[in-house]
Amino acid sequence: MEPAQAALGPVGFDQPPLATNQDGRPRTVGVEIEFAGLSAAAAAETLARALGGAVVEEDPHAFTVKDSDIGDLSVSLDWRQLHQPKSDGTLLGSVVPTLASWIGSAASVIVPCELVTGPIRFDQMHEVDRAVAALRAAGAKGTQDGALYAFGLHFNPEAPRLDAPTLAAILKAFVLLDAWLRRGAAPDATRSLLGFADPFPDEYVRRIAAPDYQPGEPAFVEHYLAANPTRNRDLDLLPLLLYLDPERVRAALPSEKINPRPTFHYRLPDARVSDPGWSIAPDWNRWVAVERVAHDRERLERLGRAYLAFPGEAKSWADVAERIAFA
Repeated sequence: MEPAQAALGPVGFDQPPLATNQDGRPRTVGVEIEFAGLSAAAAAETLARALGGAVVEEDPHAFTVKDSDIGDLSVSLDWRQLHQPKSDGTLLGSVVPTLASWIGSAASVIVPCELVTGPIRFDQMHEVDRAVAALRAAGAKGTQDGALYAFGLHFNPEAPRLDAPTLAAILKAFVLLDAWLRRGAAPDATRSLLGFADPFPDEYVRRIAAPDYQPGEPAFVEHYLAANPTRNRDLDLLPLLLYLDPERVRAALPSEKINPRPTFHYRLPDARVSDPGWSIAPDWNRWVAVERVAHDRERLERLGRAYLAFPGEAKSWADVAERIAFA
């Protein structure tokens, strides 16, 4: 079993073993990419020229490209507080959006923009590379351009099934391959300094790596919340768990900003938008490798037993995990 080799989709994008969701429809994925060097308005116009669609202004620093070749796209300055609702006709209602616009114009020098796709089919992912190429040609910058902020790439793949065995298997495969994933992604040093995307606690990893870890949905949710009451994980399950069990998640995290959706949220620390050789394909293909290991339950359990018996450090585990997972 080779990572990121079999079942190739267009231009080198691998396809996971389960291509449909539990309702039998093609699975989708949302993609988020941070960049600098362009205003949100200029980026939206660039994307509309490259992928079609009409630009709609949501506020001075947030735009939607409606009906592009891959559906609706949003581009906004990545600072939530700047995106104020339109004036309600009162004096305060007119001042606050105007002030947010002024602050946003000043902040755009150091705050990145974020491109967010709607849910797209897996066989459309090469179109995201086309969007990145258009932004690059227009002057967009990435992590490698010496910014104080390291720009991220996020995938939001729809879960193939919503039952506890499937979700637990994918999470188990992810945590057991995390050292290999991090090595492949080559995280930017700035991300480490910012404490971005902490790994899962080792005690929790060891718990779910055990061959007899086969929880039902309530236990799976409870165990995750007890060990990970935070969005700061490289694989954030809180949106998915909120979709499945809103009462339990809100009881544990009443104030956390989470939008429920039936997707994983995979955070990667490096978007090299201005590099002509950069593509989202290698990072996506590593995610597909995780799903393949999760789908091969015998291999997954062998990987878990090896992890529990491994005496060395994480760097060394990456090599061992790669041999077991992809031999």
